[in-house]
Formats: sequence, C-alpha cells, structure tokens
Amino acid sequence: MENDETPSEIPQKLILQLFVSGMSPKSMEAIENARRIFNESCGEFFQLEIVDIYKNPEAALSHHVVFTPSLIKSLPLPKKILIGNLSDEEKVIKALGITFK
Repeated sequence: MENDETPSEIPQKLILQLFVSGMSPKSMEAIENARRIFNESCGEFFQLEIVDIYKNPEAALSHHVVFTPSLIKSLPLPKKILIGNLSDEEKVIKALGITFK
C-alpha cells in the first residue's frame, strides 16, 4: 500500500484543554459542547484534556485561568483562550481559527 502524503499535507493536531469547576451544570454543558464541536469539526485531529480546577488547582494557576469554563488552544499557534459554555459552535470554530473540516 502506497502512502503519497507528505507531512505538510497532514493537518496539525489541535491541542486543547478545557478548565472546569467540578461537575456543575455549566461545566457539564461546556464539556458536552466541546466534545461535540471537535468530534464533528476535527475528527481524529484533536486532543481534548478536561481539567477540573478543584482537583488540579496548580494547572489553573500555571495557565492563568481565572474563569471557568475556559478553553485553551495550545496548538497550533497562536494560543487562544475562550471563556464560556461553548454553546455557539460557529463562534468557537471562528475564534479558534479552525480551517479544516
């Protein structure tokens, strides 16, 4: 089986962290929205880590997270931070600069 793809043709993986405050309704809604948006938009080309600031306050401090839910896109650059429940898929995609579907 031949593979003619070069590395430049392979989309860069989207690396995301979603910071939440426990399992509050807003946190749960943000988690569901993020999973839905990125599964539909990016398929296998994303990595989403859920970080509960109650269980891991150091991570929130190191990323300067003040409000939750907060979504941080680390890669590809530039780094972006979105605050809220991520309910508007179009705004999330646009704000993060996602161009592949």
